[in-house]
Amino acid sequence: MVRYRPGAPEYHRRMPPTALRSAPLALIVDFGGVLTAPTVAATRAWCASVGITYRQFVGPLIAEPDGAPSLVHLLETGQLTAEEFERGLGAAITAASGVAVDATGFTTTVVGGAAHDQAMFDLLDEMRERGLRTGLLSNSWGNAYPMDVIDRYFDAYVISGEVGLRKPDAKIYELAAELVGVPPQRCVFVDDLKANIAAAEQVGMLGILHTDAATTRAAVLAALG
Repeated sequence: MVRYRPGAPEYHRRMPPTALRSAPLALIVDFGGVLTAPTVAATRAWCASVGITYRQFVGPLIAEPDGAPSLVHLLETGQLTAEEFERGLGAAITAASGVAVDATGFTTTVVGGAAHDQAMFDLLDEMRERGLRTGLLSNSWGNAYPMDVIDRYFDAYVISGEVGLRKPDAKIYELAAELVGVPPQRCVFVDDLKANIAAAEQVGMLGILHTDAATTRAAVLAALG
């Protein structure tokens, strides 16, 4: 597997000369909400448990005070650890809502606790059997990824907190394509967020908005012609 190595950017910016000829097509997928169950329901339940609305959670999460990067931007680009993010999120929600909120453990219990969708992993196996390269492109919430699973199913991966980029930045899609060894124009990309799909299409990928495994599988097979 090709991996991102912090401190060695030139390593994965160079593709072997035969990469394009040996990998004519690739399937690149998101992790949370695509390979796992959606986290929105769990997040809403957490909000109810601490006495706030979902909107009171989202507002501080994406707010950019005085033009500074949002908490989610800092987390997903690796500028905050999960623990720092949770402290900042709790403080921001408390300040904005007036409800004292302790967000300790949010990234592990709510985001990291989402069940895997085996049907999507079966799709990855099916595509690999058809000769496709497979890649993971994920915005990280603490980098708590099951590396044994990633090693099993993917030829390459890009985790936002390791590379200092996040979707929908065009550069992270281009990096994922380079690592998997296929130009963006020959990549199918699956994500559960419309903004991330739109950005992938801007760099030439074919985007598929994920709602469930069966619908995504049908769309991927259609893309293969």
